[in-house]
Amino acid sequence: MNYLAHAYLSFGEPKVLIGNFIGDFVRGDIDTAFEKDIVVGIKLHWEIDKYTDNHPVVKEAQSILRPEYGRYSTVITDMYFDYFLGRYWKNYFPKPIEEFADNVYAIIEEHKEILPEKFLMTFGYMKYYNWLTGYGDLDGIRRALTGMSKRTKFDSKMETAHLFLDQHHEYLKVHFGDFFEDVVSFSKKTLAELKSQ
Repeated sequence: MNYLAHAYLSFGEPKVLIGNFIGDFVRGDIDTAFEKDIVVGIKLHWEIDKYTDNHPVVKEAQSILRPEYGRYSTVITDMYFDYFLGRYWKNYFPKPIEEFADNVYAIIEEHKEILPEKFLMTFGYMKYYNWLTGYGDLDGIRRALTGMSKRTKFDSKMETAHLFLDQHHEYLKVHFGDFFEDVVSFSKKTLAELKSQ
């Protein structure tokens, strides 16, 4: 899952959201580096990623991308799923996505002094270009994928992945719907378990 989904799957808990956002940017002894609820968010991020990578519906969605995009199919699928969450946001959350995104940015700003430098660089772009609301339309996802394609070591073809999304929209939408219901249930259960430890 990508940033919008990880924000959503923090279930309105600010410290969990911080951890969930920096999960890809931290290693080592997180238990002494961060307070408990942030550690919970980091571990939740890791568990969500593992769950997503091994989910049969996700694997099936990736299988139609693989002939064209190879190793980058997993990254592209993550982006697609943020696109569907953003595009159909009203089905999943009572408040407008703009309000949700502004709240996420404000929470991150409040905790900047404890966040990894590499994450803060990414966050600068995220806030400036308003990624969280931009994921929900085809042009926004095109910009994000094109930006990522410029940073890959190999020819990823990610700059064309928005066209693939447009062509296979309904197929991928069904897969997202089936998977997202599962990942929400999994994340709620995992969050409760991590908080009780």
